Amino acid sequence: MPVVSPRHRADRCPALFRPWPADDGLLVRLRLVGGRVEVRRLRELLDVAERWGDGLLHLTGRANLQLRALPADPLSPGAVAAEVAEAVLATGLVPSRSHELVRNVMVSPQTGLAGGRADLRPVADELDAALCASPRLADLPGRFLFVLDDGRGDLVDRGCDLGVVALDDRAAQLRVGSGWGPVVPLEEVAGTLAGLAARFLDRRGDGPSAAWHVRELGSPLVPVGPVDARVPAERPPLPHGPVPGGLHVGATGGALDRVAVGSWPDGEVVVTPWHGVLLTEEVAA
Repeated sequence: MPVVSPRHRADRCPALFRPWPADDGLLVRLRLVGGRVEVRRLRELLDVAERWGDGLLHLTGRANLQLRALPADPLSPGAVAAEVAEAVLATGLVPSRSHELVRNVMVSPQTGLAGGRADLRPVADELDAALCASPRLADLPGRFLFVLDDGRGDLVDRGCDLGVVALDDRAAQLRVGSGWGPVVPLEEVAGTLAGLAARFLDRRGDGPSAAWHVRELGSPLVPVGPVDARVPAERPPLPHGPVPGGLHVGATGGALDRVAVGSWPDGEVVVTPWHGVLLTEEVAA
C-alpha cells in the first residue's frame, strides 16, 4: 500500500549541524538517550550557553536539551559558528555527527533506579549503539521516536514510532506506530527495533512527501494484535519532589541555569519528559 503523508517537505528537526533559525539566533537540539547525562557535561554546556547563547539549557518534552540564540558562521549563515560547534562537541554530548538527528530514544526516567519491571538502560544503550553503527539508519527522520517503558506505565501513553513496554524482567511487547506487535525477549529488543527502523526506511518513500512516522505507512510493519494483559495502565507524570530513586526537580520556565546546576555534585542525572531533572540518590544526597 502507498505511504499516506499529508506533507510535501522534509522534516527540519534541529541539531548541532542542522540548526533552526529562530528569531533570537540559531537553535540546536542535543539528544540524550533516556535523558541520562553527567552533571559535569551540563556545566560544560552551560559554559557554551553563557558565552555564546542565552545562558540557559532548555529542556524538551522528549527529555533532550536545546541551546538558543547561538551565532551563525559568517561564511555559512545556515550553520552554527565553528568555534561554538567545537565547544559543544567537546562536551561529548554529540557522539555521532552522522546520526545526531536519529538518537531519539525516550526511556522511563526511574528505570534501574527504583521500581519498574526491568532495567532498560542497557537496552537503550544497545539500541543507541545499533542506530549509530548502521549508515542506513542515519536516514531516519529527525522526528522518528523510540519509546521504552520499563513496565511502570509512565510512558505507555506517549506516542511513538517504535518502542516496547516491559512485561517482566525477561520480555516486552513491541509498540509499532499506534498498534501493538508481538512479545519479544528483552535481549532481542534493541536488534528488533533497529531492524524495524530499517524496514520503515525501505517503505517510507522518497522525496519531500516521504513518511516521517510509522503510522503514515499504508500497511503495518509487522502483524499487529491485541495488547498483552500485562501492559500497565497509564501513570501520571512524575511529581516534583522526593520520589523513589532520587529527587525530581522542576526546571523554572523549562530551562536550567548556572544557579541550579552549580549546586549539584558530580554524578549522573536524568532529564525527564516533564521539563524536570531527576537527581539520583547519589547526586541528591
